[in-house]
Amino acid sequence: MKKVTLIPGDGIGPEISDSVKLIIEKAGLAIDWDIQSAGADIAEKEGSPLPKRVIDSIKSNKVALKAPVTTPIGKGFRSVNVALRKELDLYANVRPCKNIKGIKTPFENVDLVVIRENTEDLYAGIERQIDNDTAESIKIITRKASERIAKYAFDYAVKHNRKKVHAVTKANICKLSDGLFLECARHIAQNYPQIEYKEILVDNLCMQLVQNPSQFDVLVLPNLYGDIVSDLTAGLIGGLGVAQGANIGTDCAVFEPVHGSAPDIKGQNKANPTALLICAINMLKHINENETAEKIEHALYKVIEEGKVLTSDLGGNATTTEYTQEIIKNL
Repeated sequence: MKKVTLIPGDGIGPEISDSVKLIIEKAGLAIDWDIQSAGADIAEKEGSPLPKRVIDSIKSNKVALKAPVTTPIGKGFRSVNVALRKELDLYANVRPCKNIKGIKTPFENVDLVVIRENTEDLYAGIERQIDNDTAESIKIITRKASERIAKYAFDYAVKHNRKKVHAVTKANICKLSDGLFLECARHIAQNYPQIEYKEILVDNLCMQLVQNPSQFDVLVLPNLYGDIVSDLTAGLIGGLGVAQGANIGTDCAVFEPVHGSAPDIKGQNKANPTALLICAINMLKHINENETAEKIEHALYKVIEEGKVLTSDLGGNATTTEYTQEIIKNL
């Protein structure tokens, strides 16, 4: 039996985690879930939102499924997500973005992948208060991290039969930092003559994504731009409720949805587990449980396409429980 770390998170996290666990169980796959709590509630009890036991569990099991965890804005602890990526060197954030039949969106031909460098840039969190009226953040871009994420993007393109990689920067302004990222992408691109390599400025990319997203295939970006653009692309396919994500390192992988913990609907049986379920499907493929993954994927997309039993954010009025049971019925 495969052992997988499960971080139920907080807010709606435990509800959607229970939903996903039940669907996998009903699909006929037994997983030994190593349940590890993290987040705001745990910080009060254990002094840290990310206790060492959570890191140790993921290092031991090599794979984790993580529900959303609350991060205070402008105060308190830094993001659990950022800390996980740093501790485990999960250097590639991978967010496929593809239309789902049954979800109405402005575009019907979106099929792209955002690959975001995960360990540096402004997310390194190197900040200082110069005086009462001035704060400074330092943007870190290194050759090692830039070449590593560029290579990951091109390898991903080859493995998944993608045709094109765009390197995304603001190198016309950030000439040294983004310039280095671009230099590294160009260097790596030379080793992949079968993949078309292109460059685009991040502001132009944002405009073109909302005009003609189908022209894009694989996007590789520094950390901050990748964070912003991946939420934009989620909007192209129906929002964060259906947006998937994975953080991949050399030794470990953590699969997590893009959306937050939605504490305002906690415990109300309203939460949409779709994004976490898609992440779980990808996690199952990662551990070579492809048959179960495809069975769940088929059931999920059938329910969405039929449109009869959907949660409110997908245009229906079903509870989390009803939606979960409808997916199970279609397995």
